Amino acid sequence: MNHLLIAPLLLPLFCACLLLCGGLGQSASRTLSLLATLALLPLSACLLAQAASGQVQFYALGNWQPPFGIILVLDRLSALMLLANAVLASFALIYALHGDDARGRHFHALFQFQVLGLNGAFLTGDLFNLFVFFEILLIASYALLLHGGGAGRVRAGLHYVVLNLVGSAFFLIAVGVLYGISGTLNMADMAQRVAHLSAEQAPLVRAAALLLLVVFGLKAALLPLYFWLPRAYAEASAPVAALFSIMTKVGIYSILRVYTLIFGAQAGELANLAQDWLWPLALLGIVAGSLGALAASTLQGLLAYLVVLSAGTLMAALAIGTQAALGAALYYLLHSTWVAGGLFLLADLIARQRGDKGGELVQGPALLQPHLLGALFFLGAIAVAGLPPLSGFIGKVLLLQALPTGWAAVALWSVVLLSGLVTLVALSRAGSTLFWRVGRSVLGNAERDPVRLFATIGLLACAPLMVACAKPLLAYAQAAAAQLLDGELYRQAILAGGGA
Repeated sequence: MNHLLIAPLLLPLFCACLLLCGGLGQSASRTLSLLATLALLPLSACLLAQAASGQVQFYALGNWQPPFGIILVLDRLSALMLLANAVLASFALIYALHGDDARGRHFHALFQFQVLGLNGAFLTGDLFNLFVFFEILLIASYALLLHGGGAGRVRAGLHYVVLNLVGSAFFLIAVGVLYGISGTLNMADMAQRVAHLSAEQAPLVRAAALLLLVVFGLKAALLPLYFWLPRAYAEASAPVAALFSIMTKVGIYSILRVYTLIFGAQAGELANLAQDWLWPLALLGIVAGSLGALAASTLQGLLAYLVVLSAGTLMAALAIGTQAALGAALYYLLHSTWVAGGLFLLADLIARQRGDKGGELVQGPALLQPHLLGALFFLGAIAVAGLPPLSGFIGKVLLLQALPTGWAAVALWSVVLLSGLVTLVALSRAGSTLFWRVGRSVLGNAERDPVRLFATIGLLACAPLMVACAKPLLAYAQAAAAQLLDGELYRQAILAGGGA
């Protein structure tokens, strides 16, 4: 058994426990948290290399073999998500170490629990434990959202907590119904049993599956369940907002995993259950995200709506459901996660040099580093708007090419291109306000911050880096999509022990 598979869970778990119970000082806590987070980079790279072979591996906790025990599963998709999380968390934590972590208690322990929940959600092969890891990351995110205090964060946090508690209750109900009918929680085993449901059982399973889709859509900020996101992301501190940019991807990953494996093409009467729902909601989500960005009054709010837009774009790829579309979606997922995280950090750097104007899109004082911050904003804006030659352009082009000709293609091309234009207008307006419509003097308390700047550049540099590495990245993404659509390979690896 490959014990390396459980390391992405044990590392943040033990680190969080030490930070809570060890009585460490600030310097020791920062060092321990940073080392644990940076260690995830080579670890996730190693697991990615293992998954690239195409073999589906699993780790049976307590040596209880599936379908009876709790298992962790490593395939190309889960390995890719681990890497995305490790890169994002590393740069977000480096940014936080320069003062943001000291604005409240237990920041580093909560950060590690958040990483634990994210990694667990990507690795679990058990539907109930997907719920457990959802709860771990959500409980940590409740406290991280409120980190630093403030009336705005409390209001945003209240909405965020209430909605996610309702979502968690629905999740548990849906899992209970599926377990009651199928008699299993192992996703591979459940997929086999769902394919052979009786006519009496199918309607109840369909209802539970659609309830799960509502839960995952809430996490993924799918229209009309996205309204909690803009305020929560805009009010969170910069490193927390950056880490939250992968939170919607957990919902998207869950839809991708559950509705291709359990309710995919081989699910009999319930085959491709989510496709008809995802397509119109995805297109409307893209429209809502772009219009929200255009109407935003703060830079952070604008970026939050761009997260909604990216979620809609990914959902459109999931609705198409072909290997080409899913491969494009995985490439675009990496791009949107890292670039959005970098832009949230950049927005905070800009706000720190504008005094009480902060991220408001109104005339303010001159920036201390206008050329450097302006160049970074220009880079991020091109990438997130999907203009050539950066990664956002490649992802969108591949997605548009994946759809065969017809009315669906006309709808997607129209929505994606028009939303790109609206996004470009919104970002241009924000850039001109922040960098051109400024006073003549710089605030006396404005200062350069090389540590925060390094973390920001590190994430935004992923956009040109993904272009430079586009060929191997796209090859891996297409292979991951093919493996994801081959549900029989996953089931045989888990249930027949082929991946052990």
